[in-house]
Amino acid sequence: MHLSNVIERHVEKKGYITTVDELNQALELTTRNDETTDEEKDILKGIVNFGTLNAKQIMRARVDINAVDIDMDFSQLLAFVHKSGYSRIPVYRESLDRIEGILYIKDLLPFLSESASFKWQRLLRPGFFVPESKKLDSLLKDFQSKRIHAAVVVDEYGGTAGWVTLEDLIEEIIGEINDEFDEIHIPYQKIDDRNFVFEGKTSLHDFSKAVGVDTEVFDDKKGESESLGGLILELNAVLPQVGETIKYKEFTFIIVGVDATN
Repeated sequence: MHLSNVIERHVEKKGYITTVDELNQALELTTRNDETTDEEKDILKGIVNFGTLNAKQIMRARVDINAVDIDMDFSQLLAFVHKSGYSRIPVYRESLDRIEGILYIKDLLPFLSESASFKWQRLLRPGFFVPESKKLDSLLKDFQSKRIHAAVVVDEYGGTAGWVTLEDLIEEIIGEINDEFDEIHIPYQKIDDRNFVFEGKTSLHDFSKAVGVDTEVFDDKKGESESLGGLILELNAVLPQVGETIKYKEFTFIIVGVDATN
């Protein structure tokens, strides 16, 4: 019931009053006799937060998108596909802001013996584009109704901002999913309970989950930024130097490296 009350207060703050009774009924059953595990509690929290998050908060940022140029020949494409390990790849013309379609790797299987001149471009499927503000619950319904697994996230000017998949949505509820083909990538290093090392491109959403704070804690300072590096720039106004310390509320950020190329 304690967990139920905490979630109820959070949900009411978000304005989702109509769901509180249903959540309470579910929580009564799952928390009875202290049988609820930490993993189950995390799933419950994920369900509550799900409808409040948008595509921008969980997407893979533009700089991390694995995409191919539409002018790439077939042999180069196969080499890229083998190296990337992804089942769906955006295809662009000239720049990522011009996505021509999505290549499903399974569509290549009947043509693996073709020469480098094979016109693989005819296999492209239409892309699905969503704004950064698209709520995850709405996006999930779109994925279900359109029977697709990925979308290109675009900014207010129509440029490509990121890439979001069905797996990303599911992970917001049940946690990270890694199969036998995934490289286990740890986006941060935990030194102890109070000290962490993060990359600047880490999303504020992932940062908040890692350190165990409310995702809204930076809302009054982050501006339009959704990454840790963006927050640092908002707090500091200029690019910080190595060794510089930046304080905000209960957080102390120490810059351990600066890469001028990114």
